[in-house]
Amino acid sequence: MRGRRSGRTPLLAGDGPLARVPPVAAFFAVVAVFAVAVLVRGVLGAALLGLLAVAVGVLLASTWPALSGPARAGRVIILAALVAIAVSLLLTA
Repeated sequence: MRGRRSGRTPLLAGDGPLARVPPVAAFFAVVAVFAVAVLVRGVLGAALLGLLAVAVGVLLASTWPALSGPARAGRVIILAALVAIAVSLLLTA
């Protein structure tokens, strides 16, 4: 298994503010913001999803070299889905 990263090693070195956030807490925060955005709908919902998309894009750009091909593809698909859902919320407003 040479060349594979452990799931427990951080993708980015450092001790910034996000390094101390438990992954489970970050996951539930993202799920909560997504749920609120979909329930609220309209411009506010689209703006919340837009903020999530920007955050995912920043994380994707900063971790790109450390990710494998399938991990990159999965994150790009998630980013595209967020943008598509945000646009659909705008169009139905």
